[in-house]
Amino acid sequence: MRICRFRFENKTFWGIVQDNHLIPVQGNHIIDFLNLGGKSPETNGNPIEISKVEILSPITSPCNIVCQGKNYAQHIIETGMNPKDKDYNLFFTKASSSLTSAIGDIIKPSFVKLLDYEAEMVLILKKEILKKTIITKENLHEYVGAISLANDVSARDIQIPQGQWFKGKSYRTFCPIGPFVQLVEKEDISKIPKLRISLKVNGELRQNSTLDKMIFPPDETLTELSEIMDLHPGDIVLTGTPSGVALNAPGGFVKRIASFLFSEKKLMKIFVKKQLSSPKYLKIGDTIEAELKTEDGSLDLGKMILKIREEK
Repeated sequence: MRICRFRFENKTFWGIVQDNHLIPVQGNHIIDFLNLGGKSPETNGNPIEISKVEILSPITSPCNIVCQGKNYAQHIIETGMNPKDKDYNLFFTKASSSLTSAIGDIIKPSFVKLLDYEAEMVLILKKEILKKTIITKENLHEYVGAISLANDVSARDIQIPQGQWFKGKSYRTFCPIGPFVQLVEKEDISKIPKLRISLKVNGELRQNSTLDKMIFPPDETLTELSEIMDLHPGDIVLTGTPSGVALNAPGGFVKRIASFLFSEKKLMKIFVKKQLSSPKYLKIGDTIEAELKTEDGSLDLGKMILKIREEK
């Protein structure tokens, strides 16, 4: 079952996605739908054409937004690292105030020069995790109630020179989610590795990978997170992005040589100047389209369509 949160005639609804329509259903929060066990929620009105509604983020604040960094080997290479040197799961968080709709605008702060995109699958938790827990492929469905699509929008000239991932990835509108949420049961969980994630900028294909290329899959990730923090129903985990982002950093050897020649501050100035020569970074007016679906269409999170707008 696919569901969607939307606004119609100045009222907010949840609806079941059926072709080009939404069937309004009873419910106020994503948590209301995570433990349906395959049952349909009670309807709450007549079908509405999707083209007539405003799509909203299915995830709302407050909640934990935990993210995995460098979870695909080819993405590690383009960030200037050797995948063989990464034997740990990299975590960071985003502010829940960065949540926004998958159909709408990304607001580019006026001071950000290197705005980047990262298409990612989202895990939506349905069961609390309050202690160390062993999560496997066999019991993953007990903890994950749904999946969706996200874009981990990143200001690279803040994230990397300042070493502040949270700050560089948490500006408002930097975490679009949706447009749809796929409620998953045990049989659906096995299809997650077969999902293909793709992203286009102005029609040009930039990212394209199946999720079986992940280094740390969802079960291992949630097991490790259970050792670190409490997680609650409605919390989300962004599972990393494949290669194809705008960022393309120099390799480890070049960085080591440069570190002998320049101060860290000088190195960061060189980094930003070099990155500015890339035409791939997002500019005002650019359009991003992203999708997450299986080849047979049995899982399909809809199309994310975002426009880069200027900060007012």
